[in-house]
Amino acid sequence: MKVEINAETTALLEIDNNIDALVKQIELLSYVNPVNIEEEKERFFSSKYLKAPVFKYPDINFDKFKLHRKLFTQPIERIEDPLIKDLYEDIIYAYSGLIQCIETIGDGKKFYYNCLHCFGTPTEKDVENAKFILHFEDEDKQAAKFQPKYSAEESEVFFKRFSENFAFNYEIKHSDKISAIAMVLNNIKTLVLNTNHTFSDNEIAVLTNHEIGVHMVTTMNGLLHPLKIFSHGFPNNEETQEGLAVFAEYMSNNLTVNRLKELAYRVIAVDSLAKGYTFSRTFRMLHNQYDLDREAAFYITVRAHRGGGFTKDYLYLTGLKKVYDYYHEDKDLSLLLTGKVTLEYADEIKALISKGLAVPSKHITSAYSENKNTNKKVDFILRSLK
Repeated sequence: MKVEINAETTALLEIDNNIDALVKQIELLSYVNPVNIEEEKERFFSSKYLKAPVFKYPDINFDKFKLHRKLFTQPIERIEDPLIKDLYEDIIYAYSGLIQCIETIGDGKKFYYNCLHCFGTPTEKDVENAKFILHFEDEDKQAAKFQPKYSAEESEVFFKRFSENFAFNYEIKHSDKISAIAMVLNNIKTLVLNTNHTFSDNEIAVLTNHEIGVHMVTTMNGLLHPLKIFSHGFPNNEETQEGLAVFAEYMSNNLTVNRLKELAYRVIAVDSLAKGYTFSRTFRMLHNQYDLDREAAFYITVRAHRGGGFTKDYLYLTGLKKVYDYYHEDKDLSLLLTGKVTLEYADEIKALISKGLAVPSKHITSAYSENKNTNKKVDFILRSLK
C-alpha cells in the first residue's frame, strides 16, 4: 500500500526520521559489555571467589544531555492518530531511559535503578517459574551434541550455510570482549562470535536459529518500512525479541531442558540483584547452591551484574512463555517479525501496515514454518509455566 502524503503523515515521517538519527548511537549492548572479562575472571578465581571483578567499559561517544533534549523537543502533538501519537510518546520515554542506562554504566545503584525502569525485575511468579524448571534433570551433558568442537572461526561456516535460507547479507566479526557467546548488533547488521568460546553442535543449532533466524531477520525486516521505528526498536521490545528467538530454538527442535535451565539461572541471578547480593555472593549461590560449574556460574553472574546490575536477562523466559502462548492461540507470528517490535503493540503494528506506513514481513524465520519439536518434557515445562 502506498503511503498517503498529507500533513499528518509528513509530520510523522519527519519525527520518525529525527528520532532515528538520534537513537542510532544508542546500542546498549555496545556499552554494557565489559572489555576486560577474561582478565577479571582469572583474578576472581585466584582470589577464591572473594574479590569482585572490577570491570572496564567502552567510552561513550555521544552527548547524553543533548540527546535527551532533542528527544523531548519532538513535536508529537502534530500526530493526529491517538494510537500512533501514544506509541511515539512511549518511544521517546523508552529511549530516554536507555540513554540514562548508558550514562550510568559502572555507577552501581544508579545503573541498576535505571535498568529497573527500562526492563523491570523478576516477579515472585517469574522466580517460581525458574525454580520449577530447575527441578528437572539435565539431559546427558556428555552426549556428543553438547561437546565443544568448533572455534569461533570454524563456526562461521555454519552461520553462513544457515543464512543461505535468507535473501540478505550481514557481517561476521569476532570478539573476546563480550559476555554472550554470540550476539547480533542491530545498528551495524553484524553477528559477533565470542573467540573465547568453543561451540558444540547443539550451540550451533541453537544460535543459528536464535541469532540469524530471529535477531538478524527482524533487523533486516525492520529496514524495509517507511518508519524507522521498526529498525531502531519499539519500547520494551527486548522481551518479545528474546522470546521469539528462544521460540525458534523450540520450533526447530533444539530447545533442551539444559537450555531452559540456563534461562532459569539467569532469572535467579537477576533476582539476586533485587535481594542486594554482591557479585561474589551471586556467583557462590550459582556455583555452590545450584552446582553450576564455575565457568557457567561466572558468565551468568557477569551478565546480571555488568554495568552495576543489568536486569534484562530475566526477560528471555517471560518472553518465551508469552510467544509460546501467542503461537498456541493461533496468532500471526509474522507480525512480530516485522522489526524490533513488541507483542503488546500488535494493534499499532496492524494500524501502521493498514496506513501504508509499514509493510508485512519479507523475511520469515524458517523454524516457524513447521513445529518440529519432539521434546515432550520441554513442552510440558512451557505449558506449565505460570
